[in-house]
Amino acid sequence: MTNILVTGANGFIGKNLVLALGRVPDTMVISTDIDTPDAELTCGLDAADVVFHLAGVNRPQNEGDFVTGNVGSLEKLLAGLELRKRRPLLVLSSSTQALLDNPYGISKRRAEKVLLEYAARTGTRTRIFRLPGVFGKWCRPNYNSVVATFCYNIARGIPIQMSDPSKEIEIVHVDDLIDTFIKVMQDQSEGPPFIEVIPSFRIALGELAEILGGFRKIRETLRLRDLSDPLSRRLFGTYVSYLPLDGFSYNVKYKLDERGVLAELLKADGHGQIFVSRTKPGVTRGNHYHNVKVEKFVVLEGDALIRFRHMSTDETAQYAVSGTQFRIIDIPPGWTHSIENLGPGEMVALFWSSEVFDSARSDTYAAEVLK
Repeated sequence: MTNILVTGANGFIGKNLVLALGRVPDTMVISTDIDTPDAELTCGLDAADVVFHLAGVNRPQNEGDFVTGNVGSLEKLLAGLELRKRRPLLVLSSSTQALLDNPYGISKRRAEKVLLEYAARTGTRTRIFRLPGVFGKWCRPNYNSVVATFCYNIARGIPIQMSDPSKEIEIVHVDDLIDTFIKVMQDQSEGPPFIEVIPSFRIALGELAEILGGFRKIRETLRLRDLSDPLSRRLFGTYVSYLPLDGFSYNVKYKLDERGVLAELLKADGHGQIFVSRTKPGVTRGNHYHNVKVEKFVVLEGDALIRFRHMSTDETAQYAVSGTQFRIIDIPPGWTHSIENLGPGEMVALFWSSEVFDSARSDTYAAEVLK
């Protein structure tokens, strides 16, 4: 069993780390924070095989609190370990601002020096993370993370502010950081004390606002941004995590006619779109073909017959499908096709099309399957 002491466990990074460590076999986590009684911290120091020191301050009321919170808390921790003659792996959360001469950066640099001197004197293994901005779920908005603030405000329709849209920031995702933390914890080899989190990203504030604003517009346009690049994928997950509790759901527009109901659900340039329909008993949809566009049909509820006719050879085919099977049917180009509800109730079907529908170039041509 590996005993892991996490200081600052109630903070943004701490909450994510404690959650992830709970999934690691044969580990026990001892969580402490600023309001933890000294007796609990003492028990943690007695047992810890690994210490993640995340506790610190970045926006104190008094400048002197930078030293107390970022250096003093570490010195107290190290003194407790030295008193017990214990040498757990020590992982320190520092900041790229340690390279700067502002009060916060100076305090972080001093903390690094304290830890390195302690490691040299005692032979304790140490790892130091000089972190840029960290973003992801559970980060406090309107505090010290522009990503969190933008996500929170945009998700609620609150205007965002930025003095210079061209200003670039460097950021890492909290789960990439946590993955690196756990790898470092499990790596028994010696190595350099300073560790970088990969991947890290650079982005201008204006571009960040544009991407996050686009995520909000998905509910209106149904168009999903390309998520193949790792930053967009991480930003999308982060944005959705900031939705208000009463804002997880939203309505979509639908078309209602004598056949039933059809609603588009999601569109993605280069990846097509998905839509769903409810069809009344005895009703047939389709009777058209495509030259380039490919579709996939799956019946979710009810019973249906999907028919095909080759536009050149008149060859035919048909497939009986049911919502109890979730069977996917490919719709090749050059085959006119239809789907008929054979059941006594409404038939629900989900469709995917390889292209986003464009009324000016629909690639959809009427042709009866049954001549």
